[in-house]
This record gives sequence, structure tokens and C-alpha cells, in this order.
Amino acid sequence: MKLISKPEKISKDHYLLKIQYQGSDPIPGQFVSIKVNEGTDPLLRRPFSIFDYSENELKIVFKVAGKATSILQNSALPENTDISGPYGKGFTPLENSKVLLIGGGVGNAPLHYLSNKLRKTGCNVTYIYGSRSAEYIYCRDDFHKCSDSTYYMTDDGTDGEKGFVSEKLSQLIKKEFFDFAYICGPSPMMKLCADILKAQNINGEVSLENYFGCGIGICSGCTVKTVNGNRRACIDGPVFNINEILL
Repeated sequence: MKLISKPEKISKDHYLLKIQYQGSDPIPGQFVSIKVNEGTDPLLRRPFSIFDYSENELKIVFKVAGKATSILQNSALPENTDISGPYGKGFTPLENSKVLLIGGGVGNAPLHYLSNKLRKTGCNVTYIYGSRSAEYIYCRDDFHKCSDSTYYMTDDGTDGEKGFVSEKLSQLIKKEFFDFAYICGPSPMMKLCADILKAQNINGEVSLENYFGCGIGICSGCTVKTVNGNRRACIDGPVFNINEILL
């Protein structure tokens, strides 16, 4: 795999990258692993979830949050950018179901690819997009195209409704029935949403945003607790059922 585009700014601190990829179709929820330079600083690779895929082209969305992503932001298609994957366990695909997708911040990225796939298998998709404020919302038109209903929640009320995705979730499940839910975002957000869903006997999955040291299960640096003991998020996840993971 190799980069085929310079980073494109799509909202405050968020960038889109296109990657040439030849292989079997990735599963929504999987990730690619990138070594941003040839040196040892930073030493470890960084995981990035798949935002979209079509015609041998992967897209990822990343947020500039540290040294590695700052280097990637300023990338000019270096030949030494080392990309591998896709890795990990993805979301469970459904057909002809009514589903709810709940994303927070950069955690919305893997849900976009998932939503596209679900629509193609006859699912009705309701999407709750959470963001700190309007300036951080990215690829709005793309999210509208891949969902039947879309709700925006911002912490400061500068776009959509003021409040948290968990509040909109509570409102919706009082009025509508959903077969399944998918969640990705900050851990406190996912825990709160998972607790709300479980209280209403609605099943679902979360995609963890844990830091992966190696990304292939060797270092065990991404160990998480589940009802079945410790698991490695990079190979046993990053997607886990809400009734399995201990958030």
C-alpha cells in the first residue's frame, strides 16, 4: 500500500488521506497501520480506521493530536511511508434491519464505511453524529448520503442540537425500535451509550480507540478487559459486543 494523496484538511484538526490498496475488501471496523517515517521518533506505528473503500482506494480520516499525526499531516507522499493492513476484527454485518449508528469526534470515521455497507444490504440506518462544535464536523455530505436519518449533536450547540449523543440516543429509543446499534468514540461516551442500550435490551457493538503498539497482537499493549478475561484490542477487536467488553 502507498499514499496517493497529500493530506486534505476536512475540518479543524482533521485530515483525509487516500491510500492505494489491492486486496480483498476490508471489513468495516478494521484499521490500517502506518509508520510515518523511517526514523525512531516516533518509533511505533499508528492505527487508523478505514473511513471508506472503493476501487482499490482506501480512505482514512485522522485527527492531529501528537507527533506522529503532525508528521502525517505534513506528508508530501514520501516513498518511505510504511502502510500495512487491514487488521483487526470488524463490525458484524446485518441485512434488512433497522440499525442505529452513534459516533463521537474522529470515531465517526469507521461508521461511515459501515453505514455504506449496511445501506447496500437493505438496512435502514439512523445516524447520530457527535462533535465538540461545528468546526470539527467533517464530510457532512458523505454522512447524509449513507444514512436514512442523520442527527447532529454538538457540545456547544453550534450545529444541530446542543448536548451529547447519549441524550439523543435516549430520545430515539423511546420512540423507535432498533434491531442493533454500533458505537465508536471516546470511551466514556461509548460506556454511557452501551449502558443505555443494554437497559433497553438492544444489542450492539463498540469499536475501541485504544492505542495499539504493534497492531498485530505481539506486544499486548492494547489489552482490554472482557467478561471472558483479558483480550488484545488489535486482534480480538477493535470491535467488541457491548455485552462482552468491560468499558
